[in-house]
Amino acid sequence: MSKLKIGIMGASGRMGRMLIEAAMTHPKTELGGAYVRSISSLIGVDAGEFIGIDKSGITLSTLDAAGLGAMIDFSLPEALDDVLDQCVTHKIPLVMGVTGLSDDQEAKLKHAAKHIAIIYAGNYSTGVNLSLNLLATTARVLGLDADVEIIEHHHKHKIDAPSGTALMMARAVAEARGQTLNNTAVYGREGAAKRQAGDIGFHAVRGGEIVGEHTVEFIMDGEIIEITHKAQSRATFATGAVRAALWAADQPAGLYDMQDVLGLK
Repeated sequence: MSKLKIGIMGASGRMGRMLIEAAMTHPKTELGGAYVRSISSLIGVDAGEFIGIDKSGITLSTLDAAGLGAMIDFSLPEALDDVLDQCVTHKIPLVMGVTGLSDDQEAKLKHAAKHIAIIYAGNYSTGVNLSLNLLATTARVLGLDADVEIIEHHHKHKIDAPSGTALMMARAVAEARGQTLNNTAVYGREGAAKRQAGDIGFHAVRGGEIVGEHTVEFIMDGEIIEITHKAQSRATFATGAVRAALWAADQPAGLYDMQDVLGLK
């Protein structure tokens, strides 16, 4: 059985390097392409040698998705139009790990999902996606009797806040309580206004080299429930993304997430 050829968009970044390794080492996949910006000085460098493992025969290059079995994109929102155009043109499933997309970009993603399978998740960790189920169950049981606060920690280089994972967790809580996140989210606090019933608070901490830590607190009179996930290596996200790519390769056009991939829905 032939291996699935996976292309990695944003190959020179931290996650890109992990994704290259995951695609090269998984028994059912192989690296089909490793893509960087046109101004990158790394163009022409062997992807395997770039990350310090065996030579891959695939050099870092500008985007060309022809011949791939799946694409994984953990780059930046600015690349979305080109990635969607190539994936739709060549009928290539897409695993989208870029966070901080605008409403317009999310609309483009949904439109493209009419033509190809797209996995769109703020986090590809198995543990995080299991925690979403725990959060939804807790929120359904406690309802508005619990005040919900989300505290997330990431490295100082992270651009978007709150994180995509924090937003996923908040949506799981809001939907389980019959709310919409747009009407309940409070991002940090200042001033003299008191907390409103049903608010979901976000607090983003940035510093050092923290991979990613998320805690959701359900605060009640007399007790607090905390559900926490800590990522110790970016490799767990890369492994999950490759798993998603393998799953997406067998799916019809549509917009999916990691809950679909893991069979948790």
